[in-house]
Amino acid sequence: MHKHKPIYLILEDGTKFTGTSFGYDAPASGEVVFNTAMVGYPESLTDPSYLGQILVTTYPLIGNYGVPEDSVKNNLSLFFESDKIQVSGLVVSDYSDEHSHWNSKQSLHSWLTEYKIPAIQGVDTRELTKILREKGAMKGKISTDANDNSELYDPSTENQVAKASCKEVINYGDSGDIHIVLIDCGVKHNIIRCLLKRNTKVTMVPWDYDFSTVNYDGLFISNGPGDPNHCGITIERLKQALNNDKPIFGICMGNQLLSMAAGANTYKLKYGHRSHNQPVRIVGTNKCLITAQNHGYAVDASGLGNDWEEFFVNMNDGSNEGIRHKTKPFFSAQFHPEAASGATDADFLFDDFVKMVRNKL
Repeated sequence: MHKHKPIYLILEDGTKFTGTSFGYDAPASGEVVFNTAMVGYPESLTDPSYLGQILVTTYPLIGNYGVPEDSVKNNLSLFFESDKIQVSGLVVSDYSDEHSHWNSKQSLHSWLTEYKIPAIQGVDTRELTKILREKGAMKGKISTDANDNSELYDPSTENQVAKASCKEVINYGDSGDIHIVLIDCGVKHNIIRCLLKRNTKVTMVPWDYDFSTVNYDGLFISNGPGDPNHCGITIERLKQALNNDKPIFGICMGNQLLSMAAGANTYKLKYGHRSHNQPVRIVGTNKCLITAQNHGYAVDASGLGNDWEEFFVNMNDGSNEGIRHKTKPFFSAQFHPEAASGATDADFLFDDFVKMVRNKL
């Protein structure tokens, strides 16, 4: 789409927003979700948890600091959360044509064009967010045709984890003193960075890989997009892993899959948790963490087996934010302790996991 060309965001209930285009010249369809962060659009756009979704940024000014160069260290991007843009489309209130930052390589418009992602600006994102909060998650499309009646794409009908996961085994680090197997459900690169800086060796395997064939010291289950019910084979493998005492740590999708292996079910949230300031309480204490989150599904902890308990609870809506085993070194967090979008309250969870692993050697 040529910049500033008229374009429309159309929701499944018929609500229509008019704006102007930037980014790639193509339509897009998917689940429309909003993020309340003030900064971090390069990280958000490359987060695999947004696969199949059209992202709405509620902060008014987007693009003013451009996009950094895609530098790589230890086979990981230095500034992004994956190797490409993951969202299907982008919706902003005000796009800045001019960008200025010491680390900026290109504009957001050129970056979106490179990865063939359409975007719309000039939308009242506050009004759009109110609609999504009141009516709940909705499918939508970005189109140049105000009367576009094409079918909307529903990402929940497909296994998004299989799309986001690696296709082969990948090793990171070679000098660590403990070996972590990471089940890649759509992992953010900063999770791997957090593990590596704690002197670990990481073997990343596809979502459906039989990790029991690997001699590991600890098991990590990553974040990822979509409905966890598509990951039945991963859940079955996790059930087997629960029969031994090797430590397990899951984040986001990892919390959901571990919980399902422990007997719980999941449900779709009305509009998801996608922000950088969610208050989460450690169960049994009055300690509260400020967390970053990105998920559309949550765990119904009432189905957990007797050997399990809730670890964290969301202070806004009471939803589950993590579980832990009462006697074994298994635990999870629904939020993102690796995030550095502001507070890093929960970074200690990586230390706890690594300590558990070393104590079992």
